[in-house]
Amino acid sequence: MTGDSRPTTDRLGVVRLLRTRGYRRLLAVRFATQWGDGLFQAALGASVLFNPQRQADPLAVAAGLAVLLLPYSLVSPFAGALLDRWDRRLVLTVANLAKAAIIPLVALLVLAGNQGPLFYVGALVVAGIGRFALAGLSASLPHVVPKHNVVEANTLAVTIGTGMSALGAGSAVGLRHVFGGDDAGSAATMSVSILGAVVAALIAVRFSRERLGPDQFDEHPQALIAVARGLLDGAKASLATPTVTSSFFALGCHRLAFGISTLLTLLLYRYAFVDEGVFRAGLEGIGEALACTAAGLVLAAVVTPALVRWIGRTWTVRAALIAAVLSQVVVAALLSMPAVLAGAFVIGMTGQIVKLCTDAAVQSEVRDAALGRVFALYDVVFNVGYVIAVTVTALLSPPDGRAPLLLGAAALLYVVGYLGHDLLLLLRRRKAS
Repeated sequence: MTGDSRPTTDRLGVVRLLRTRGYRRLLAVRFATQWGDGLFQAALGASVLFNPQRQADPLAVAAGLAVLLLPYSLVSPFAGALLDRWDRRLVLTVANLAKAAIIPLVALLVLAGNQGPLFYVGALVVAGIGRFALAGLSASLPHVVPKHNVVEANTLAVTIGTGMSALGAGSAVGLRHVFGGDDAGSAATMSVSILGAVVAALIAVRFSRERLGPDQFDEHPQALIAVARGLLDGAKASLATPTVTSSFFALGCHRLAFGISTLLTLLLYRYAFVDEGVFRAGLEGIGEALACTAAGLVLAAVVTPALVRWIGRTWTVRAALIAAVLSQVVVAALLSMPAVLAGAFVIGMTGQIVKLCTDAAVQSEVRDAALGRVFALYDVVFNVGYVIAVTVTALLSPPDGRAPLLLGAAALLYVVGYLGHDLLLLLRRRKAS
């Protein structure tokens, strides 16, 4: 299938997909993994931003996000090479067991009130293992469904999986009401995320050996050399396919814009907004924003396949980017809780549409032997762009997050994503001709 082609009519419906045992089991691993990750990350963020025992400024929040995401992006080329060499079933099992072993150590540091380097290193390791496992899940998907059903299968898996992350975050909010919002309560809430990792490992180990690939690898026989070449190989595999390159660019611009919106939203709910009827400030308000984002993700799962059939993948990405521009302009102009919630819904939907189209391009057009390295590069695009945006926003934003010009910059980034997406496709097509 080409990047702009419509899906064929030879498709399994969702019901028939769910009857596929391997796919069902891989879904269960993803759901347990992402629920636990969402709970852990929300508990971690709440302990930094909404802990009554300490105050957090924009730079402190940015540092927490950076230490969770950026370092893994630096090692993800190695992860990608390993995913294309190691039995992915073993990767999913061991990675989740390792998370289950490390989470209690991070919780103990939270309990002791330690938010120094050791705390951030522990959080980094847990987050890094989680991203490694998710890359393994994405690379494994073509092994449990027919190739022509990868788009539908990935749409369902990624969308509901992201919803499970939101559910995990919501669970953290609820558990904080039970355990409390201080260090002890944060530690107890964080510890519950162990359950997701253990369940995911128990399900993953039921796959037969090498059931999830890789079927073969084309790297240098010396593992160290193969690992060191991971990012370069992933980039080459991506650049060889115009639709993957252009989708990556659009996705990178989305992550930059999303990073700006995320930090400003956290600061607004922490310091600027106050309760207004059904609209809540503080951590409850963040929960409402997450719910709106999750609703957008669900809608994306419904509309993306229909849009791709109707107008093709390229125009689907364009439409999503245009909608994102308009939403950010509205949020910047109004800067109110209703506007932020509406913006969260639209950005959740449009960002997920771009992501699903990128996933489809990678999984249907990149050879299996390079999938792990390409998805590792995917993580770099996601995380580095996000962290850069969060850090710059923290330096430029006022303490309460009221920064309409920065939200305008987010809208401009979506414009750049649109233009760059089209320009890259045009250049590659001219070169091919």
